[in-house]
Amino acid sequence: MMKLQSLVLATAAALTMTTAIAVPAGTWSVAAGAHYVDPKSDNGNVTVGGDKFSVDVDGDVRPTVSGEYFIANNVGIELLAAIPFHHDFTLTNADGVKVSGKTQHLPPTLSLQYHFDGYNMPMNVKPFVGVGVNYTTFFKERVATGGDLDLDDSVGVAGHIGLDIPFAPTESFRIDARYMDIKTDATLDGNDIGEIDISPWVYGVAFVKQF
Repeated sequence: MMKLQSLVLATAAALTMTTAIAVPAGTWSVAAGAHYVDPKSDNGNVTVGGDKFSVDVDGDVRPTVSGEYFIANNVGIELLAAIPFHHDFTLTNADGVKVSGKTQHLPPTLSLQYHFDGYNMPMNVKPFVGVGVNYTTFFKERVATGGDLDLDDSVGVAGHIGLDIPFAPTESFRIDARYMDIKTDATLDGNDIGEIDISPWVYGVAFVKQF
């Protein structure tokens, strides 16, 4: 009987400890860092003046900030924001003629996330996964040849995976990666020229503080 009582008490203590370690509902966290937007290698084709051009979009890195509110133990809703990313792009036709251009964009992303906190991971690391929606708005589009280039706003699904490495009770170093489904319809001087598929992986590091 004593052994059974001891086992019940030990189990209850272990469950209490696990609950205490988990990120509790009502917690806020803020992450400040930087992310690199790495567009997919094949960004589609556009047709200008009857000539088809392949599109190549360069990457860019910018400071980012995110806030997360935990609606349940280990379950949070996160909003990612950044200062505008700047992208150079190159259009190339079959004859090797190249046309360069530039654009800026803002990609706010809202995600529902689960943190594997309280699972006694090695070195107390805390993985997390998330899924949500990305909204990307483009502005200051221009091409070297002139003309009025316009890129439509994009709405797509976003995935998130990362790892928090604690170095204090409420402070962590974060490494993460996101996939964003970003496709935009392009027009030049009011004429539809095709779809540009950026759909990048976004890699980042950040300092995270919980409150």
